[in-house]
Amino acid sequence: MWLYALTIFLSAFLLFQVQPLMGKWILPWFGGGPAVWTVCLLFFQTVLLAGYGYAHLVRTRLGERGQALVHAAVIVGAVLLLPIAPSAGWKPDGAEEPTWRVLGVLGASVGLPYFALSATSPLLQAWFSAARPGASPYRLYALSNAGSLLALASYPFLIEPALRLRSQAAVWSAGFAAFAVLCVYCGVRAWRAGGARQPVGQGRPGGPVEGAAGQEDGGGAARPGGTVRLLWLALPACGSVLLLAITNQVCADVGVLPFLWVLPLGLYLVSFILSFHSERIYQRAVFWPLLVLAAPAVLWLLHENVDVDLLWQVVGYGSALFVCCMVCHGELARLKPSPRHLTSFYLTASAGGALGGLLVALVAPLVFDAYFELHVGLWACFALAVAAFWRERAPHRRWRRWAAVLFGIGNLAVLAAVATGLAFDVHRQGGGALSTSRSFYGILRVTENEDFTNEGVYYSLRHGSILHGCQYVSEPLRFQPTTYYGETSGVGLALLNRRCGEPMNVGVVGLGVGTLAAYGQPGDTYRFYEINPEVRRLATTWFTYLADSAAECEVVMGDARLSLEREAPQGYDVLALDAFTGDAIPLHLLTAEAFEIYRRHLKPDGVLAVHISNRFLDLEPVVLALAERFGMAAAVIDIDEEEREELSTSTWVLVTADREFLECPAIQDAAAEPGPIVSRLWTDDFSDLFNILK
Repeated sequence: MWLYALTIFLSAFLLFQVQPLMGKWILPWFGGGPAVWTVCLLFFQTVLLAGYGYAHLVRTRLGERGQALVHAAVIVGAVLLLPIAPSAGWKPDGAEEPTWRVLGVLGASVGLPYFALSATSPLLQAWFSAARPGASPYRLYALSNAGSLLALASYPFLIEPALRLRSQAAVWSAGFAAFAVLCVYCGVRAWRAGGARQPVGQGRPGGPVEGAAGQEDGGGAARPGGTVRLLWLALPACGSVLLLAITNQVCADVGVLPFLWVLPLGLYLVSFILSFHSERIYQRAVFWPLLVLAAPAVLWLLHENVDVDLLWQVVGYGSALFVCCMVCHGELARLKPSPRHLTSFYLTASAGGALGGLLVALVAPLVFDAYFELHVGLWACFALAVAAFWRERAPHRRWRRWAAVLFGIGNLAVLAAVATGLAFDVHRQGGGALSTSRSFYGILRVTENEDFTNEGVYYSLRHGSILHGCQYVSEPLRFQPTTYYGETSGVGLALLNRRCGEPMNVGVVGLGVGTLAAYGQPGDTYRFYEINPEVRRLATTWFTYLADSAAECEVVMGDARLSLEREAPQGYDVLALDAFTGDAIPLHLLTAEAFEIYRRHLKPDGVLAVHISNRFLDLEPVVLALAERFGMAAAVIDIDEEEREELSTSTWVLVTADREFLECPAIQDAAAEPGPIVSRLWTDDFSDLFNILK
């Protein structure tokens, strides 16, 4: 028993530990946006389904000796691919759509090991049951769940803060090697015990085969019909859609960090475990009223997210996700068939989970121009609950009639609220917009606005709820820099005071609407780095900063850090770091390795201007620690511009080896007293966000 228990526990732990590990590893390669994690989850759900399908196939087609031999070959093949380490050859070359490249790098680096882990639990439980016919494999199932939850809980709190990525990969690979030895030994025992046992389902000639028309199982129950099988697929698909949609929503405005990945995934997993642990845990009388409350709460968060603290966003979205998943998985557990059809049931449910990932990762960006899949998921959750309720034939018809009336009234009210919320968000995000665009990197909207103070009309660009720049339509206001880039901002002071009568060479990481080009003078060169093709299209279609600039302007497409890595030193007088994803700078742009690249491209007396405005993260100590590491001076410029509509409150850190530059009066007058350096130095292998939460 202990051998099977240890092997299954270790396989489940490794299965869920590798997900945030690989997601964090490849995140910097593809822009650092939330869609990277969405595609990662799609990959893992799909491979999990493939592993379950493979386990079912070998169990039904091979005897225990054949099963052991084939699975041992799969595991040996996976061991030969160790250690897991994504090849740098998978890094994107330009600004191509990265979804398939993300899937490719995951498949090449961890595909076979993950496939082997996915298939192990059902196979080992089957081998254990065959070796000990009177023993229940439920304890093994419980151990598998415990290993999964421990992996998710330990990663952001223990593994990520303590180990660098390569060390994490090395430890994981060592764990997989130990698992391989244990699993092969279990296979050897199955081989010895297998003898002449036949594959599952190949009993006496002419015996029943699952799925035969009109067939009844041993208990006399007819095989599940088409409606039930459709619910087997749709309920887990809905849960998967809500998992990914809520994770997207939270990460889009906060930042893409493992804690915000594993918390929703952990809640999703817990709801599945509880629902299938006991029928008494999921009670409609408890969770349906909670569902009625959850939907309006989510709609309120969607509308008020700019003004809601991070803690309340996490609590609100997390609670709603748990309730919705309990309804989806609880109704799924109520539809669990007799033992004869369990394999088909679990395979269909796994296919539903993968289908949900497919809908969010690949279909939704093509169909919706905003994150409307969350609204659709909420609506589907209610609709599926109604479908599951009405298909039952409750013995107490009066209770059923009154329950149906009450639930129907509540359901109609919530569906109306969801529909109203969807219509409102469609109008808010797309209605009145001059242009709306959705891509792998997020949602962009261009809107027309009126400034009553300056009596002018201006266009603005938003990424989700975050303003990325604006420009007045008419002269002379259209030539002035706005939002975070005014003349009193940190980057404005750097550009105005760094000029020494010679033409300037300026680099800008993040195009936005091209506002910084307004500072360009004849002879200057402004080189923008932008990863999202849609940003460049909108910046040149609706805004004229690039065309109006007296400087020579160039836009380099692709991830800025990768582009800078490949370029010869540019000799920038000023390099502005202004790459937003929602409300956060991609973390891979704030590491020691990234700063070494920036230094290579700066002149000896050049200035690095880092935009750190953020609602949830205090990035100042991170930048100050990096400046100290490279022996550079830093000044924090924190400007409050709430009185002028065209300008925005902003915080910049100016980093330079030229200490005299920071002593000029204009910068000295604007500089705030820098805070203490309390952050451990960030590297590509290490970043700690908990210590910088506001």
